[in-house]
Amino acid sequence: MRILVTNDDGINAPGLVALEAIAAELSDDVWVVAPAEEQSGAGHSLTLSQPVRLREISPRRYAVRGTPTDCVMLALGAVLEDHKPDLILSGVNRGGNLAEDVTYSGTVSAAMEGCLAGIRSIALSQVMMDYTAGMEDFSCATAHGAAIISRVIATEWPDGVLININFPPVLAADVKGVRVTEQGFRDYGNIHLVKRIDPRGFPYYWHGFGKEKPAPGHETDLKAMHEAAISVTPLHLDMTHYQSMSRLKAALADLAAKDSDA
Repeated sequence: MRILVTNDDGINAPGLVALEAIAAELSDDVWVVAPAEEQSGAGHSLTLSQPVRLREISPRRYAVRGTPTDCVMLALGAVLEDHKPDLILSGVNRGGNLAEDVTYSGTVSAAMEGCLAGIRSIALSQVMMDYTAGMEDFSCATAHGAAIISRVIATEWPDGVLININFPPVLAADVKGVRVTEQGFRDYGNIHLVKRIDPRGFPYYWHGFGKEKPAPGHETDLKAMHEAAISVTPLHLDMTHYQSMSRLKAALADLAAKDSDA
């Protein structure tokens, strides 16, 4: 099995080392194509206004001066053009990709790009006990990652679906099981911005985190993290809200009739 490994934290990120170790438990045919620099929060963006540079760091390891989406595109269209991967793993992200994080996440978006290419793709993220640089602990992900992935890829896998795995901020031995979860949502009625003043007297801001919406009776990814469980969330690319289609068709019926008459 050929595995492509990528991320959004960059080619030198400790989480990438962790994911390479996980991939090595699954296959001896592992390739790395990752951003040359950190691309956290890049979402599903791609580089259009300048050339995308690809550099071989060592055998089977490449750095891309671009986004995680660029990395997957160059991996499939250049590095592995003649022998596509069977599986794409993205991560292990430094921090969770929970709830609406998935819409901003470069880690999840790399898996989305793989999914669009028809390749089974999994995003992996580690919620941290300590976010201090150099103190990040990926041991929970490295201890449990390969076993979960091996079971997930053995299941029937529909088209247009990717898997988002989050590991809780606990030691590997303290994990309270693995849960298949829904995507949660935070309350963004309370957007949290941290304002600071630079040395020249100009304001600048840091993004904070909104409060989480309680979801009684729902097994969400957020709930799993609070209860020290690993969350496995299937996400799909079709964002159509089918339940709304009949109401919209009724509201626009006369316009549709006029259009057909023309």
